[in-house]
Amino acid sequence: MKTFAELDVVQLQKAHPECGLATGAKGTVVMVHAQGEAYEVEFLLPNGSTQAVLTLPAAEVAVPSQHSMRHAA
Repeated sequence: MKTFAELDVVQLQKAHPECGLATGAKGTVVMVHAQGEAYEVEFLLPNGSTQAVLTLPAAEVAVPSQHSMRHAA
């Protein structure tokens, strides 16, 4: 299992409908807990405001898949 650092972008492996987050949503790691056992992840709305901040076990986050990543033109 990959260990992430603060400011890494991660992808949800499990939906959190209570926060409006679907499986595959991307967020930014803002804190690492217990050497990567869990992560605090911030998810943003399109306007840049915070949608949710969740503490997630490592099994619920992964490296974003290539087809889900957008590239700047």
